[in-house]
Amino acid sequence: MITNILNMLGNKCPNCNKGKIFEKGLLHFSFSFPKMHENCSNCGTKFEKEPGFFFGAMFVSYALGVAEALITYFICMPFFEKTFDLRIIPIIGLVILSLTLVNIKLSRIIWIYIFREFKA
Repeated sequence: MITNILNMLGNKCPNCNKGKIFEKGLLHFSFSFPKMHENCSNCGTKFEKEPGFFFGAMFVSYALGVAEALITYFICMPFFEKTFDLRIIPIIGLVILSLTLVNIKLSRIIWIYIFREFKA
């Protein structure tokens, strides 16, 4: 389980754990949409199984965004006097916006790992 999490964060292929899923790393920031390899360079595993395969990754991205918002709220809460101060909302929005590209990549990687082919 821990090795799977480390492989996901390392942008590794779910079958061989050597090839890369995205051309750049998980934390590489650019102003273009992240480019994904069609197949693993090491074992040839096809990452996009069918058209629209990554539609479900939207829900994973939503869950990541909610988790980031909650974590940000609980980190910021001690710095404000009221239980729910409206000044926390822009901070949460800024955190979610700054992690958008990481969420896109990570949600696709998690989705690929959910539907990977297990070897018998």
